[in-house]
Amino acid sequence: MSDIHVVAILYAKEGREDGLRADLMTLTRKSAAEEGNLRYELFADANDGRRFVLVEHWRDAEAQGKHHNQSEHIAHFHAHGEDNVERREAVHFLKRIA
Repeated sequence: MSDIHVVAILYAKEGREDGLRADLMTLTRKSAAEEGNLRYELFADANDGRRFVLVEHWRDAEAQGKHHNQSEHIAHFHAHGEDNVERREAVHFLKRIA
């Protein structure tokens, strides 16, 4: 199987939680509609309102790479939404083994 999973954890700047949530909701909606996307979900940490987790599932690395490198909404987020991000806690690219 050549599918790929991505888990990304972003931490909002203090007082910018609502802005990051709105940016990520738009990003999630548009990303989920992309060709090759099998799953794209946004979660908020139940214990820390500044932490957001994106869970992605792509048909293959090519589809994920096209999403990350060529999607207008990703470029827009990097140019504008990053202002609400304090840090990226983790970005994991995973392949299922069982």
